[in-house]
Amino acid sequence: MDNRFDIGLLVLRLGFCSLMIYHGVSKLPLLSDPSSFPDPLGVSPTVSLVLALISEIIAPILVILGLKTRWAVLPMIVTMIVAAFLVHGSDSFAKKELAILYFLVFIALFFTGAGKYAFDEPKES
Repeated sequence: MDNRFDIGLLVLRLGFCSLMIYHGVSKLPLLSDPSSFPDPLGVSPTVSLVLALISEIIAPILVILGLKTRWAVLPMIVTMIVAAFLVHGSDSFAKKELAILYFLVFIALFFTGAGKYAFDEPKES
């Protein structure tokens, strides 16, 4: 059986989610003073920061492991929409491009799932 599709999904999961974790970890120092964090949804900078950390650290770890991948990509998809169109809404395309790229990969993972190399290995139909 050809495993190239599943290997491709594994590479996407490992690569993009590792980079997403890097973005999340860089925000951890803001926990000491979240008032400087953007609040594009109007829920408070603290809540916005916590939501960003969940979607940029916890959710990517689940996707890397292949645990509830379709559910885990949802907060990352929402975060990338907020980043691209609210936080960077008036910025140039170059500022939005990275968030849009992440968004597209996470949308693809939502539709494909994690693939065979995951803890939630798909059941044979």
